[in-house]
Amino acid sequence: MATPASKNAKPVKGAERLPAYLQTSLPAESGPVDRLAFEILAGRRDLLPSVQRIIDAGGADGASERALELFRDSLGVTGDPNRDPRVAIANAAGGGSTGAAAR
Repeated sequence: MATPASKNAKPVKGAERLPAYLQTSLPAESGPVDRLAFEILAGRRDLLPSVQRIIDAGGADGASERALELFRDSLGVTGDPNRDPRVAIANAAGGGSTGAAAR
């Protein structure tokens, strides 16, 4: 039977190589993209492929951060097109629709 991790437990070997948003706790020095991804995945681990797609798309001038914001904000809105990570990426890169609220 597994025991819960304590504050004094050593980190899992190789865990430092994981992106910040995939670690069990978010490092203090994490950037905004990691913070948004961590927040989304903390509530919905099943969204990992979508979050990963947005992060992998990268983009300049904060496009990944904006795409994650659009994606996150769409999760509770029925019919929001930004629920599709491809749409959130395109909208973030091109300054397109910010979702259902913009209609």
